[in-house]
Amino acid sequence: MLDTWAPLLGGLVLLMAGGELLVRGAVQAAERIGIPPLVIGLTLVGFGTSMPELVTSVQAGLNGSPGIAYGNVVGSNIANILLIAGISALICPVIVARSALRRDAVAMLAVAAGFAVLAATLPMGRAVGAGLVVLLVAYIWFVIRQERASADGGAIHDKSAALVGADPGLAPDPSARRLVLPLVIALAGLALVVAGGALLVNGAVALARGFGVSETVIGLTIVAVGTSAPELVTSVIAALKRQGDVAFGNVVGSNIYNILGIGGVTALIAPSHVPAEIVRFDAPAMVAVSLLLVVFAATGLRIGRREGAVLVAGYAGYVWALWP
Repeated sequence: MLDTWAPLLGGLVLLMAGGELLVRGAVQAAERIGIPPLVIGLTLVGFGTSMPELVTSVQAGLNGSPGIAYGNVVGSNIANILLIAGISALICPVIVARSALRRDAVAMLAVAAGFAVLAATLPMGRAVGAGLVVLLVAYIWFVIRQERASADGGAIHDKSAALVGADPGLAPDPSARRLVLPLVIALAGLALVVAGGALLVNGAVALARGFGVSETVIGLTIVAVGTSAPELVTSVIAALKRQGDVAFGNVVGSNIYNILGIGGVTALIAPSHVPAEIVRFDAPAMVAVSLLLVVFAATGLRIGRREGAVLVAGYAGYVWALWP
């Protein structure tokens, strides 16, 4: 059994360490070549905590394991809402900014519903993947334009703020000028992430065979929660600092990135079909919990401890329903 768990846990460690180094190096390199901090925050930093999901899903797709690839995307979104937002609300009531609710939470719900429809009607081919990535680029461009005109950047801004709050080393350092070291750090991080993704996928496949369950169930639960660890850490730290609005934005921004960015890139690199069990149950469940989060957020513009307990209990029920 140790032979099964060792690559899984080792892969997760490499993913976390490599993802942190990759983002740190990329951010520092972008600063050196003069990219505006606003753009860095909404792209490199904002996408940073989603890097483990991205590499894992692409590796799984290339290995012919669509259950792990898309189970990771859908399962991460469900875990973000029920588990991570729930735990954050239990620690400190999550305050919801009106802009994050009107624009970003609604966008998250629309993206989740759109993915569920696409998964049920079309193969996840390169045309679909390209469309999802274009939507993500357009959405980030729209947010950057809005933030330049307003002090409130909404969910994607809050996602990057949460990551910087958890790791102050990602904050801009205008005094530094050398470019070589950041590039070396970023490349080392990329190598660790790729190696970690391969280990994690191989471990997940072996675990599924050992337990006698489908790869999809492993992707939706163990892999999804493991790759969502950065979101959990950053949201919990934000909640402990009484920054509940940042915790909400981190979850919503991550879910938008997961479907449009990770789902899109996975379809571009490794076209396949979303497994039927995800189409039938998990994708509709993702839409339902997204709607539940929007409803909770809209009632008084806060998610209190009672709602947090409901969300966490909902995740326990979801995992119970999945495992045979």
